[in-house]
Amino acid sequence: MAENTSKTQIGLGMAALGRPEYINIDAGDRDKSEVAFRANALKVLDEAYEKGVRYFDTAPSYGKGEEFLKAWHDSREHTDVVLGTKWGYTYVANWELGYDGPHEVKEHSLEKLTEQWQVSKELLPSLEYYQIHSATFESGVLQNKSVLEKLLDIKRTTGLKIGISTSGPNQKEVIENALQIRIDGEVVFDSFQVTFNMLEQAVLPVLRDINLQGKKLIVKEAMANGRVFKNEKYAHYQSLYTRLQTLAEKHQVGVDAIALRYVMDAVQPDYVLSGAADIIQLEQNLKANSFTLNEEELAELTKEKVNSKVYWEERSQLSWD
Repeated sequence: MAENTSKTQIGLGMAALGRPEYINIDAGDRDKSEVAFRANALKVLDEAYEKGVRYFDTAPSYGKGEEFLKAWHDSREHTDVVLGTKWGYTYVANWELGYDGPHEVKEHSLEKLTEQWQVSKELLPSLEYYQIHSATFESGVLQNKSVLEKLLDIKRTTGLKIGISTSGPNQKEVIENALQIRIDGEVVFDSFQVTFNMLEQAVLPVLRDINLQGKKLIVKEAMANGRVFKNEKYAHYQSLYTRLQTLAEKHQVGVDAIALRYVMDAVQPDYVLSGAADIIQLEQNLKANSFTLNEEELAELTKEKVNSKVYWEERSQLSWD
């Protein structure tokens, strides 16, 4: 196996740890009570730290994600962890299984920022990244001067890196816009959390700009919400499944590790997020640290990219379970 020389660290995202239902192909059969989720979240956080993970990423819309992370952090008192959270979505399913309606509601107002910051700031001083959750042109947040000024004020008073996370077919354009934003000559955004994987590659042209400007890059959804795993519903991904299985056998890891390693070697972000829901998944994900993909392997996987609009339309049809 080739030596792992990537600068990328695997971080842990809390989306599947803080709420009982999430967008994915298959959540499996597990106890979805809040008590069980809290116990599991703390176990996974402990295991992640033990295995070298130091970046932990959450959001108010991840159910109890912030609460669980704070409880863990306060009780463990690790001094070398880096935390990130977001603002702009509110979790409204209230732990109701099979909730009939949107599980989270988006609002990029100054009032929502002020409200959620009052809770999120309790993660200081280990909090390092504070991000607009899924910034889009439609929400108007990148043109909202009062919001941008509030974010700059938070940056000045805390030293936080202010960032955005992006989703949807316009990720590239949103990032290009955000990179240009200044308030009275002062740069607003320091970090970018983007969706990038073997299927969705639309942001690739702008990642170089993020790097050249010295911004931090975090990649989420490396496994395309489970679509990298062989599934009869997605016969059009047969070529991808075949390539992934061949590589998984060669490197003696799971398909999940190949998907994470692809991101690590293809774009070398600062962090790529594991969305592990339990210790077994986490251990499998972290095997991505044990090998590298060569140029030929990377090129073959890159060929599997799909049209961005099609990718996001397909994602929108995934169920919460």
